[in-house]
Amino acid sequence: MSEISLEEFRSRRARAFAALDGGAAIVPSATVLLRNGDSDYPFRQNSDFLYLTGFTEPDAVLVLLGDHRSVLFMRPKDRASEVWTGHRLGLDDAPATLGVDIALDIATFEEKLPELLVGCEHLSYDFGNDEARDRSIFAAIRAARGLTRRKGVAPHTLHGLNTWIAELRRIKSPAEIERMRTAAAITRRGHIAAMQAVTPGMHEYDLQAILEYEYRRAGAQGIAYESIVATGANATVLHYVENRHRIADGDLVLIDSGAEYHGYAADVTRTFPANGRFTSEQRALYEIVLQAMNDAFAHVRPGVARTAYHDRAVATITQGLLDLGILHGSFDEAIETQAYQEYYMHGTGHWLGLDVHDAGRYRDHDDTPTRLEPGMALTVEPGIYVRHDAPCDPRFHGIGIRIEDDLLVTGDGHENLTASIPTSIDDISAIMREKVSA
Repeated sequence: MSEISLEEFRSRRARAFAALDGGAAIVPSATVLLRNGDSDYPFRQNSDFLYLTGFTEPDAVLVLLGDHRSVLFMRPKDRASEVWTGHRLGLDDAPATLGVDIALDIATFEEKLPELLVGCEHLSYDFGNDEARDRSIFAAIRAARGLTRRKGVAPHTLHGLNTWIAELRRIKSPAEIERMRTAAAITRRGHIAAMQAVTPGMHEYDLQAILEYEYRRAGAQGIAYESIVATGANATVLHYVENRHRIADGDLVLIDSGAEYHGYAADVTRTFPANGRFTSEQRALYEIVLQAMNDAFAHVRPGVARTAYHDRAVATITQGLLDLGILHGSFDEAIETQAYQEYYMHGTGHWLGLDVHDAGRYRDHDDTPTRLEPGMALTVEPGIYVRHDAPCDPRFHGIGIRIEDDLLVTGDGHENLTASIPTSIDDISAIMREKVSA
């Protein structure tokens, strides 16, 4: 595992202090949520909290103060609870282990917070996610103002965390990049296993099980998002997650799935024929999408507007659909009227990192598209989706195709983190002819 050092977490918090400019920030962890009865949903740490602390326990709050102190409210050691839910770091070990200045019992959060906020003119916190905590923070602000009625300052301006933390997270460090490379390598194993195992007559959930088994076997903590295994016309539904359909001979299989490795996501889509052979219609559409992907890659480099690779993919798909007679009229008309959106209705990518749709603006403060910089990670994912009621030759009805790779912007271009997962028709066919190893 590529470790993220204590010094890196300290550096992240130092950059956070600089961004806060004398203000305070309150960054909560995730909490354990009840699923039903006596069963909880699987716990996954809040990404902002994880980014600033590396701490994976629930029920904690990081407070960053204007004087550059970091205070972590957390659960204390509790032997009886640890019997049921596992080891806790505890207050005594937290400062040395996590590099925070002070560790306090989470039970004292409401009591201690007002004093901590004294001296901070503004506060960053994401209201609206936890009503009870929101009330306690408003109460702490009022109490802090009471403490400074005659002297000193207390928060008088509120900001969301996204105003600064998203900008910190958008550029990936070398240690983060290594974790993303590992997530990509694990994801490759799952997609290859699915390509080699598919047989008409299986169910979509059979492939999902094979895919996610390989992730776990290779060291992933789980999936970065709910896997999409869509066959036949299900592939024309962008966020299809039922994964219950029986796979028919002649179906295309669209798998959109990525592993999560120590918090970092991969996000990959591949489309391939269940029986190993593309029909002429499937092949024609697939080659358009693959060309759109390769054309888009050329626009993933430093200094280029983030919208450029989407615009290039749209142009390639539009021309391809015109050439097949699926769209009609001139290229300029199809672009101006956005006629292509009948078949390609989503963006060509998004930021990638601790979240599969990672933090970060897509437009700068002057409302111009964000320009790519080294260290940014993103997806490139063109597609074509021909629903059964689409106004085109019925031969193409029910075909859905998407191809998606994960790219890192480098100093002179980009690195394709998922390039080893085949995309060409010849390479996919060769992989599918191989037997699954025992």
